[in-house]
Amino acid sequence: QVQLVESGGGLVQAGDSLRLSCTASLRGFSDYVMGWFRQAPGKEREFVAAIRQRPDSTEYADSVKGRFAISRDNAENTVALQMNSLKPEDTAVYYCAASPLASPVSAIVVKPIVYNYWGRGTQVTVSS
Repeated sequence: QVQLVESGGGLVQAGDSLRLSCTASLRGFSDYVMGWFRQAPGKEREFVAAIRQRPDSTEYADSVKGRFAISRDNAENTVALQMNSLKPEDTAVYYCAASPLASPVSAIVVKPIVYNYWGRGTQVTVSS
């Protein structure tokens, strides 16, 4: 059974940093695109970042570009999201997701529908 488990969320102040981690019990982890999405209360789930099979191939939402960094460790079946200079508008539940697509283009990798597996999420709250 595939499981994605997020950790590392919490309550921080604006300007602080957090590092989210996702551990995947996923056979062939290195063959999956891994993504992070977030959902704030009353809003739709939105794309945050993704890392393709090649660790140097990443995508970011404009709202987090330059502040967040996604990375993966295929030996440990983990994907991390380093979040710096956090803002109150980053407050949301953050979800880890896995997609079996082979190196999807930018317009595709941001779509939740292409991700087959999802974690339960971890809450990130940024106070002003």
